[in-house]
Amino acid sequence: MQPCDLLITARALLPQDDERSLINQAAVAVTDGLVAGIGRMDEMEAAYAPDKRLDLGRALLLPGLVNAHCHAAMSVFRGLADDLPLMDWLRNNIWPVEKRLSKEMVHLGSLLSCVEMLRRGITCFSDMYLHEHQVTRAADESGIRCLAAEGVIQTPTLTYDSPEEGYRLIRELHAQYARHPRVGTAVMAHAVYTTGPSMLQESYKLAEELDTPWMIHAAESTTETASCVEAHGDRPLPYLDSLGLLTPRATLFHCVDVTEGEIELLADRGVAVVHCPQSNMKLGNGLAPVEAMRRAGVRLALGTDGAASNNDLNLFSEMASAAHAQKALTGDPASMPAQAVLDMATLGGADALGLPGLGRLEEGESADLIALDLDKPNLVPLHNPASQAVYATSGAEVLLTMVEGEALYLDGHMDRVDLDALRREVESARKWVQRQLAS
Repeated sequence: MQPCDLLITARALLPQDDERSLINQAAVAVTDGLVAGIGRMDEMEAAYAPDKRLDLGRALLLPGLVNAHCHAAMSVFRGLADDLPLMDWLRNNIWPVEKRLSKEMVHLGSLLSCVEMLRRGITCFSDMYLHEHQVTRAADESGIRCLAAEGVIQTPTLTYDSPEEGYRLIRELHAQYARHPRVGTAVMAHAVYTTGPSMLQESYKLAEELDTPWMIHAAESTTETASCVEAHGDRPLPYLDSLGLLTPRATLFHCVDVTEGEIELLADRGVAVVHCPQSNMKLGNGLAPVEAMRRAGVRLALGTDGAASNNDLNLFSEMASAAHAQKALTGDPASMPAQAVLDMATLGGADALGLPGLGRLEEGESADLIALDLDKPNLVPLHNPASQAVYATSGAEVLLTMVEGEALYLDGHMDRVDLDALRREVESARKWVQRQLAS
């Protein structure tokens, strides 16, 4: 028998392998934070001698979910400015308060988001914001996996006065976490309406230099499209392509206002697209035609966006929204089947973030996994686990969230973060935000 650190057993397992297998009465062996083996429970118990066991009973094991687009610190703005169009929401409500955010406030909001995501089965997220070193600090403290970037815009921000200073911050963050096992970096330009053409190209060259993904909000609304046409004489995606920025290194957030020709362009260029259905619907921007993108072969991932425009960080509800909305949009119930949406939240997210070892449970890869409690009434009976995960799960059924073999959340307990102290600090943050609005 082979020794292992931990043997996890459960009613069923969806490893998200190439065959999209289902293993009943399953077990996962973990050693040094990696998956040592996967298989049927009886076979694994005969093959491994674990130091510890975690018997989850009637549970469904899955790879950890990947939230491919988030602004974690914005959880302090949750419920602040609802039911407004995008540009009104940004210019008149979010940006004025953001201009006064402290490092401590960014850290607090990010830590709150990390806790929320772990509680809902998210083991990895991509983040773009200000004071991004405070986001990475929160990720490191909570144990979640993170790909982070200081947002690049043309005008001065809280953290830099010029684009050159912004690039320096990105380089420093990259150097700081170059060898960190869970925290990595990317280069993220905010949008075509906040970043000029030379800066877009400079930021892309920086991503090439650091060998990281390059990411941007793109084609999020018809308003953005109109402003891009007015400023540059073209729609956002052809404009980015004219600058040489639509490549397999590029990951675009949203892509709501796109044409059939632009979908073909995305597929031909090998670009990844992160779909954020609930944020897009709530801001009245519409729905990205992701079923058409899927059929065209576009690389697809799923994201929550920030809690200020969502208002939660729950990929289970995003999966259901993505599937339901496309069926309604196309009039075809076969659009966005459950397995395709689950792929977006796991394998697709890992691909869009340049982290191909994630999103699946495979021998030799990181033991980033979650478990759903199949005893919950809404998950009974179990005919099709992928369908159950996409259509029936709310996120409250998450029993276990594990990153690198460490149980960061288990049955209501989170050892790394003092939740009572966090709640008290968040209440103080709420009062601060209200004062900024009143001033």
